[in-house]
Amino acid sequence: MNSVFKVAAEMMMRSSSSAAHACKELPSKVLRLLTPAPHPGGHADGAEILRCTVKALKEGHVVAVPTDTIYGLACLAQNSGAVKRIYGIKGRNGHKPLAICVGEIHDIYKYCKVKVKEELLGDLLPGPVTLVFERSEVLNTDLNPFTSLVGVRIPDHAFIRRLCQMCGEPLALTSANISSHTSTVDVHEFQELWPKLAVVVDGGPIGDQNRLGSTVVDLSVLGKYRIIRPGCAQSSTVDVLERKYGLSEDSENDL
Repeated sequence: MNSVFKVAAEMMMRSSSSAAHACKELPSKVLRLLTPAPHPGGHADGAEILRCTVKALKEGHVVAVPTDTIYGLACLAQNSGAVKRIYGIKGRNGHKPLAICVGEIHDIYKYCKVKVKEELLGDLLPGPVTLVFERSEVLNTDLNPFTSLVGVRIPDHAFIRRLCQMCGEPLALTSANISSHTSTVDVHEFQELWPKLAVVVDGGPIGDQNRLGSTVVDLSVLGKYRIIRPGCAQSSTVDVLERKYGLSEDSENDL
């Protein structure tokens, strides 16, 4: 989807005349992203949905957003209360980590200790890959306190990348479903969660081929890689790591 959106604000469970008005109302609402139309009359600018979602995040709420693979639940990673809230909404085991999501490659260096070339990052990101590195001291200590590692994403999706940029800090990101249930590629597949969410951004069906989610690869050991989750891009990811950068598979290192 392009970086410039025309949008219609669709309220589920209550009516509203505009996305801007919807921002004032909680709990749940659905904001539908639409591709640019020849006759934009009656549509709010895409910036309205971004502002509404940023506002909800800054207030410590959890939102649902589309990515390039599946729908995700997101909150501000540096907000400990919001991180706790996202675990509660999913019913997620507190010892299962959350990934972080940033808007640009240079943001990764602030929150992670990177041991690979920046060119490698550019070959894989933005894309359907989660890269695992040693975390930096800047990252919220209440986020995944049981591990020194953190997974980081830059989805190939204009909306969530712009959302990260506008927030000015990383998002904590996890799949939009009840823990252990199937990943979702349409907002109606996690409709039972809507009442617990401040904003649900509907980017339309993503595609069932992406339901496996991102490929998760540990790059925390110099010269090595380890596939933690095959996901939807394992083959192309391994090809880049081995053929172009000469990394070898490490089956010993555990997350």
